Amino acid sequence: MRKVLVIDDEAAMRHMLQLVLEKEGYQVTEAEKASDALALVSEHPFDLVLCDIRMPEMDGLGFLQEASRLRISATIIMMSAYGSIDTAIECMKRGAYDYISKPFRPDEVLLTLKKAEERLRLRRENSRLRDELARSAVSPDASGIIYRSAVMEEVMTLVEQVADSASSVLITGETGTGKELVARALHAGGGRREAPFVAVNCSAISSGLMESELFGHVKGAFTGADRDKEGLFAAADGGVLFLDEIGELPLELQPKLLRVLQEGEVLRVGETRPRRVDVRVLAATARDLRDEVAGGNFRDDLFYRLAVVEIRLPPLRERIEDIPLVAQHLLRRIAARTGCAVPEIEEAALAVLQSHSWPGNVRELENFMEKTMIFNRGEVISLASLPWEIRRSRDGSQGYSLKRATLRLEREYIRKALSATGGNRTQAAKLLEISLRGLLYKMKEHAID
Repeated sequence: MRKVLVIDDEAAMRHMLQLVLEKEGYQVTEAEKASDALALVSEHPFDLVLCDIRMPEMDGLGFLQEASRLRISATIIMMSAYGSIDTAIECMKRGAYDYISKPFRPDEVLLTLKKAEERLRLRRENSRLRDELARSAVSPDASGIIYRSAVMEEVMTLVEQVADSASSVLITGETGTGKELVARALHAGGGRREAPFVAVNCSAISSGLMESELFGHVKGAFTGADRDKEGLFAAADGGVLFLDEIGELPLELQPKLLRVLQEGEVLRVGETRPRRVDVRVLAATARDLRDEVAGGNFRDDLFYRLAVVEIRLPPLRERIEDIPLVAQHLLRRIAARTGCAVPEIEEAALAVLQSHSWPGNVRELENFMEKTMIFNRGEVISLASLPWEIRRSRDGSQGYSLKRATLRLEREYIRKALSATGGNRTQAAKLLEISLRGLLYKMKEHAID
């Protein structure tokens, strides 16, 4: 049961709140004085506190100050019949979550408590996600592969099984799924972890330079070769060479790569005697190499030599349960780089992230989270603070209906006002220049909790 402490020097007010709250399933404890309440919150955990401001001996602001000093974790909501906007702001400064003006209706109190509970639940959920992140089964050497889905658990189990092998591995998956991270995890988990890890993107090197980059050349082998050059295979000797986008390798170079894999020998451009190298080759591609083989663009013998073990990385849309963990991890990394605080992500915003298809996968999600951080300076990333394009893709096309557009704009402004005031409806109503009753009606109309 949710535990609530009611602090008020008026017995009738305490009794009324007890009846209302217990009917809704709350476990209520009463305190007539702030000093008695401090003793209670010091000894017993409460989820929520309803505290009057005007009380004898110690008033509500004094209670807030002491509660802050004692690091009381309960969410505190203040009540007063003599309040003003200045009083409400002062309460917020001292740690209160919300402020209710007396007299109030029971449903207003319950709505405030529900909102506070949602905030508490979000904080606990974010804390749980942080704990899961800290307990991630992936070692730091795996370069930040974050997961909890069954499909990624299978991938990482396979990585552990083949990491210590000398066999070639072909890593497949869409752009942005983290193929290089898996290659680094294979290197870190194997017996060559102390030896070099050399990575090259085959699509980033022109076909004319590819042979020289991979295998090296001797002085005078071609125009501009003014000195000997060791290739990437020689640089990776004893370690691992990661060939990203292997599907882009020119057809004429594929037999030479096949010879390295079969014989362990490299022949530099302009040289007649091959050199021995001991290199484990890991390759990755976003293409379907079987289709490339069928189309005559990739040698079948090279494909089978590369794909001794094949690891397929699922796209983000196939492991949506990983998105909250990955998003939080990316926020931490971006915050560390920019010196900003790490915001929490509301459940509604997480639901939108999980509903998006993410064609660019983790790389696209990282770009999106960085953009979100730029435009969000608060402690919480809410649905309203997400960049417009993802909310638009979620809502779909609304046509040219002015009525629908007005409703969307109204809903967005209400959420922004609530976000700007930390969920305080009284202050949000003032920002929106409408009455509190009007705001509550519109929140109900738009299904805003």
